[in-house]
Parts: sequence; C-alpha cells; structure tokens
Amino acid sequence: MALDPAFLDELRARTPIAPVIGRRTKLVRSGRNWKACCPFHGEKTPSFYVYDDHYHCFGCQAHGDVITFVMQSEGRSFPEAVEELATAAGMEMPKPDPVRREQAERARTLGDVLEAVQASWQRRLYQPEGREGLAYLRGRGLTDETIAAFGLGWSGEGRGGLAAEMAALDITPAMLRDAGVMRADENGVPQRELFFNRVTFPIRDRRGRLVSFGGRILGDGQPKYLNGPETALFSKRRVLFGLDRAREAVRGGRGAGAELLVVEGYMDVIALHQAGFGGAVAPLGTALTAEQMEALWQVAPAPVLCFDGDAAGQRAAVKAAETALPLLNVDRTLRFCVLPEGEDPDSLLRRDGPAAMEALVTSARPMGQVLFGLLSEGVRNPGPEQRAALRRRLVEVAALIPDKALASEYRSTLLDSFFETFRRSGGRGGAARPMAAATPVATLDADLQRQCILSAIILEQPGVLAEVQDAYCRLELPADLAALREELLDLYDASASLPPPDELAATLSRAGLGDICQRVRAIRGRRTRGQADDDVFGTDSRHEWWHFYALLNVERFAAEVRADTERLCAGQVDEAAWQSLRTRLLALDTLRRGGNEVDG
Repeated sequence: MALDPAFLDELRARTPIAPVIGRRTKLVRSGRNWKACCPFHGEKTPSFYVYDDHYHCFGCQAHGDVITFVMQSEGRSFPEAVEELATAAGMEMPKPDPVRREQAERARTLGDVLEAVQASWQRRLYQPEGREGLAYLRGRGLTDETIAAFGLGWSGEGRGGLAAEMAALDITPAMLRDAGVMRADENGVPQRELFFNRVTFPIRDRRGRLVSFGGRILGDGQPKYLNGPETALFSKRRVLFGLDRAREAVRGGRGAGAELLVVEGYMDVIALHQAGFGGAVAPLGTALTAEQMEALWQVAPAPVLCFDGDAAGQRAAVKAAETALPLLNVDRTLRFCVLPEGEDPDSLLRRDGPAAMEALVTSARPMGQVLFGLLSEGVRNPGPEQRAALRRRLVEVAALIPDKALASEYRSTLLDSFFETFRRSGGRGGAARPMAAATPVATLDADLQRQCILSAIILEQPGVLAEVQDAYCRLELPADLAALREELLDLYDASASLPPPDELAATLSRAGLGDICQRVRAIRGRRTRGQADDDVFGTDSRHEWWHFYALLNVERFAAEVRADTERLCAGQVDEAAWQSLRTRLLALDTLRRGGNEVDG
C-alpha cells in the first residue's frame, strides 16, 4: 500500500528517533547528538551516531530514519514498521484509498508547479519590472548572495502574466489555484493571481521542499505580509520559515552548531542568517503552535524564543509558554530572551551589529525562571482576590505539565516566587496590626476571633486546607496570622498536603510560630456560647470552617456561593467542586437559621 507522504512526515515528527533506538542499544550523549556501539555489527568503539531525525554508522554504513531502524532491527516490512510506530504515536493507519493515492500524486505535481513559479519570480526580480523589489531588499541590507540563497523574488503586477507564462509549461490556472498562487471565486474557478506587486519568499518544509510562498507588498497596501493558503502541500501550523536551513546549522558538525532561535518574521530570519545566526526560524504570522514546537524539539532540546519587548511581544511569550507546558519533559524545554523595546532582530543587527544580538541570545533564560514574570506581568500591590486568582493560575499552569516530577518542580518554583514577591515583600495590601500575645480574648473583636478560629481548624484538621485554600488566601489577616497562613501554604505546596496535626505543630514550632498556634487554639476553645461543636457541625470540620468564613462577610459569601452554583450548573460536573458547594450551602443555611456564633 502506498502511504501518503504527509502521513509519514507526521509520523516521523511525532516519533523522536533517539528513544526508539535507545530501547535496543545504550546511547550516550555526544554534543547535541547521541552515539553508541552499532547494533548491526560487532564493535567495541562507538561509531554509530544518532541525530535529530536519522542515524548513521561510520563502521558498517547503516543509515536511515526511525522507520528504517525498526525495519532493520526487528526484521519488519515497511508497512509493519509504520503500523508499529503509528500505534505507539496514537496515529490511525490510513486505509487503502484510490483518492488518497491520487492526492499524493497531485501533491507531487503541485511541487513541480511551485518550483516553476519560483523560477519565474526569482528571474523577474532581476528584470526591469523587479527593480523596485530588488532595491527594497538591498536597502534592508541584504547582499546579492543572501537574496539568491533564500530564493527571494518578485511576483509581477498580477495582470495574467504568470498564468500566460505557466501555460507554456502546460501548467493550467486550476493547477496554480491548487498550488496556492491563484485566487478562486465561490465556485472554485481561478480568477486572479494571489501575489502581485510583492517581494516573494519561498516557504520550504523541514526537508527543503517548496510548499508555499509569502509575499511583502511595497508601499501602503494591506496586508503588508501575505502567506499562501492551506493546500495539499502546505499547512501553516506545521511549517517554520527557515527550518530546513536551521537544521543543518544547528547540527554544525556533531555538536558545535548554532543556537536554534525563534523570531517573528521572514526578514528577521534572513537578516540573522546573513549575520551568522544560522539557526534562526520564524512561524508564519501566527503564534507558535504545538506542531511547530514539536518540530523545534526535533532539532534542539532547548530552542531560544526571542520576542519584542513591547506588549505584543509579552503576549506572544505568554502564549508560547502556555502552548509548550503540556508538551514539556525533562529532555525538552524553552529559553527566552527579550529584545529592547522598539527593536526587532533586523533593526538591532543594523544598529548595533551581531555582538548585541549574540549577547541577548547568550543571556536567554530557562522557562522555569521567566514563567512567573510572564504570568504575573502587570500585577502590582494586589489585594486578596488578585493574589488568590494569581496563585490559582500558577498552580493550574504547573499542572499542565504531564511529567509529574517536573510539574511538581515548576509548581514549587512558581509558588516560591509568588510568596517572595507578594507576601514577604509586604504585598499583603495593608494587613492589620499583629494580634498582641497579651491581649485578652474577650477584648478581641469578633472578626479577629473568627480569623483565629479559621486557622485553628486547619491546625487541628489539616485536610481541610485542600478545599479552602483559595478562600483562605483571600483573607486580609494581621501580620502574625498572615505569617502562619504563609507557612501553612508553603508546607502544603511542597507536597500537596499537610502533615498530621502533631507533626504539623512540631514543624510550625520549629519555624517560630508556636506561640501564635497556641493562641488561635485557645481562642477556638472559647468560641461558642456554651454549645458543643457537634451540636451544629457534627464531625464536619469543613462545614465549620465555611461557617466562620461566611461570618466575616455574609453577603460576600452568599454571592460567591451563587456564582459557583451558576458556574457548576453551566459547565461539566466536577464531583469535588460539587461537594465543596454542598458544604458551603449547608454553612449558609446554618447562618440563616441562626447557627453558631462567637463571643463578642
């Protein structure tokens, strides 16, 4: 069965070759690549090298990609090897389909069409009609060698000249439409050229095959940059401009290659390559996609993302980080560097030279170090609600990482930064004065007693914190209670739970919080008007906690319960969230019936 080349490319992209080979033979790092004793012939000195998408033995000359390796090492046929790898990658094997075979054949034909168009546009750039385009490129500092190396061209005026020229090569308007260089009307009939009066940029896939074009208009027309449409050859979300050249530059002779650097546009990539940064690539006018990140990691384990220093660059960095998190593992991550505001790589190179760009790339920071700054950008002196919302977002973001150990490390790092920035630095938003140890319980105001009771319940029933932590974060507490809360949350975040009460008490005492722990317990012991705890709350400490939380602001509590009720009714059922809501509804009902109150 003939298989669709696009399916095979997707399979190779989803299947890193090193882990597959590593199951058969022990691999050791050799720069950016791997080496081993060849599994196909006996040897004592490693001569078998594994690169990002292929292997090669310098001893027996065995060579191939991940599919070839499965065939050679397991004695499987090509279809059997493909099916085994596809199953492991979660891909469904295509069924025999004459239409698919016809599409594959047409895709090969479309490649020929694109190459013919490319030859025409590249030739036009040096003819009188392309004079303006050539002047523009030279004015941007590109040499003739660079212009030729990237195959830059000029599309002409778009008045039917391309179709007429292609007709002499037996290329029809319908073929130009299918290749993505002519527009069609609503009935699919080719009407006019897509690219006209534009400098053209050939877009190639990672293997260097021409799949589409981009074009930049000269003057004030819109859009300034235009990419070809989706075709049988071209999927915008899977292709990175310049990746075919960057792969070779990053390999750089077994580990001494260039950094894989992601920037924003065609001209940035070309200017960087000309300046010696041969690992530069760019998405095609959109945010980085998961498929593009997978393609990046096929080339390097820690690509550098370089964004502009303005608000748009900040948003792009946040979006890239959020897209990457569900794909991270210990062997692949991202690094970030930020350009000076108002600069892009092209302008920075022309103004300050390659050394300035090199300094930025060298200073790129790992994602774990910059993620908190990205997610908390614009948060200044937050109140309790903003702190709780940010803390929840940090925990949710870390949970996106599928590797549990790595997710735990990110969670700890993010929350350490959170507490350092918004708690220990005075970011409590004007907390009340400390509760003096000598203050008689009877003279404390009711709200302060309730705040003490809330902390005491957690000390005596540590499991309560898992449900109430967001609400607990929102409270404005005096300094000593806030310090106790911070330590409790730190302990919880370290292992997603608190230790048993006796162990918790000892830990808090060693942290210098023994006195405040004793004080809140004493206040809880005097909290009722002669009623035993079980009279109102039974054995449910969660009900009790929500009851005293609600007493701090009954109207706010009722509004929160209403909002959560509406949210849960409108969305998917979350059993834990429903249980918490039931408990809070019960607490609200207790209040309405005149339930337990503290001494005033």
